[in-house]
Amino acid sequence: METQVIAEIGINHNGDVETAKKLIDISAAAGCQYVKFQKRTPELCVPDEQKDVMRSTPWGEMRYIDYKHRLEFGEDEFDMIAHHCDRVGINWFASVWDRESVEFMRNYSSMMKIPSALIDDLTLVREARHSCKTLMISTGMSTEEEIDAAMEYRPDVVFHTCSGYPAPIEELQMDRISWMQEKYPDTEIGYSGHEFGLVPTYIAAALGCGWIERHVTLDRTMWGSDQMASVEPGGLFKLIKGIKDIEKMMGGYGDRQLQPSEFSKRKSLRGV
Repeated sequence: METQVIAEIGINHNGDVETAKKLIDISAAAGCQYVKFQKRTPELCVPDEQKDVMRSTPWGEMRYIDYKHRLEFGEDEFDMIAHHCDRVGINWFASVWDRESVEFMRNYSSMMKIPSALIDDLTLVREARHSCKTLMISTGMSTEEEIDAAMEYRPDVVFHTCSGYPAPIEELQMDRISWMQEKYPDTEIGYSGHEFGLVPTYIAAALGCGWIERHVTLDRTMWGSDQMASVEPGGLFKLIKGIKDIEKMMGGYGDRQLQPSEFSKRKSLRGV
């Protein structure tokens, strides 16, 4: 199976559809199969005590709830995104952060993802499971008991994740991928990375993750909480090439077979 690569645009568009379109174009050109956004209802997702807290932003001082609305796409924006993704030939879906967002996104995609922050919200997990064909969950910042509880809703893909932004490499626990493959043999195991660099993602591909997710950005110095843990355009092209090269390298189980490049060298060195 070809590795499915998800370029998570998330909220790195900073509320600008044209920025989102540029990231879609780059992801499609690099060879990603999907782009992913995030969908929230700010009134439900922002705690009451934080709604009126003032925040400095590139758009001036504003209440935190207004800032979250400034980042959020609605129907008009997602209609444009759907049209643009169709035009460039890439699939898209979103992480859903509340039940209203589940209802909203079911009009656009048969695929949804529960972010690491919310896999303990089993009501949300259940609603998403009933509303989509393909359900994904990420397991960052979660205990084994919380993951097992979410697994009761039979997600189709479970992503190993460390939720540091960026994640320190000594905290990535990449060997958990093999452990999860053994524990959940009937579920596809993926990797969602938030670290600097590409090596951990290559390791995940070599370990057999059929789904790989990385945040993407036009520039890591842009405003936003996820930008620094994201991959810039040049890195995304390198990432896809590396994964494809790994796919070519693997598959050597079974009897040792002489390879085409070895025959001439065997003849020159052994005479046979």
